Amino acid sequence: MDVAILRVRSTKNRIIMHYGREQTDMITSSNNAKVKQVVQWQTKAKERRKDHVFLAEGVRMCEEAPVKSVREVYLTEELEQKLRRNAQNGDTAFWDKLQQTGYETVSPEVFAKMADTQTPQGILTVLEQPSYDLTQLLEQPEPLFLILENLQNPGNLGTMIRTGEGAGITGVIMNQQTVDIFNPKTIRATMGSIFRVPFVYVPELSPVLTQIHERGIHTYAAHLKGQKYYDSFSFREPTAFLIGNEGNGLTKEISDQAGQYLKIPMEGKVESLNASIAAALLMYEAHRQRKL
Repeated sequence: MDVAILRVRSTKNRIIMHYGREQTDMITSSNNAKVKQVVQWQTKAKERRKDHVFLAEGVRMCEEAPVKSVREVYLTEELEQKLRRNAQNGDTAFWDKLQQTGYETVSPEVFAKMADTQTPQGILTVLEQPSYDLTQLLEQPEPLFLILENLQNPGNLGTMIRTGEGAGITGVIMNQQTVDIFNPKTIRATMGSIFRVPFVYVPELSPVLTQIHERGIHTYAAHLKGQKYYDSFSFREPTAFLIGNEGNGLTKEISDQAGQYLKIPMEGKVESLNASIAAALLMYEAHRQRKL
């Protein structure tokens, strides 16, 4: 072997050699049981819930994933060779992580079956679904929440989570009719924020809003009845923003529970904004005020 082997570790049916060659049988058939299972997880929320997993594609997502949450990693031989070369040239961090998690190689054709993206990067990670407690979420200091009702677009949800991390939100609360946060498109849109932003699903938002008000958290809803622009409110106090369905907005039951209605200025013939854009404006206004 023309490469020094620095460490050898056995993982089930394979031996991983640090900076050396991994001795493993490449998965080349889409009929392989593991491949079939990954496809089920990709396409069916019910299967993800049953097995308490979600999938993340791409190098960045695997890099940011907590090692303790990783169940399985699949990558193409081409990417494996590239990562090994990087390690040989001194860029060892990601390769070292793969030695901790273990991985299996698959053929490009099989990986294309497993992947959700049109142009996959050649790596897919199976992860344990994180779980958070509503009470602990509500007890966080200086709370800034997004409360989502019936949101249906996975990209919107993922974008809100990513933007929310940037704006410093302390959590996301969703009703069970909101799109699955572990939808592959949602995960991709979070760009890694899924690992750091706490969230919970609740059967009904109404009793949760009652709890929130009892804790002194002020709630705001962007609404047609709003008389004041969003930047005229103070969000320095404990705050929660209510965001509704992309087409229908908040239901009357939930909007009636909002402490205040606010509005976002619109020019021209624009009647409304994308839900994730509206949420971003509100979250970053809160961030701006809290940094003054």
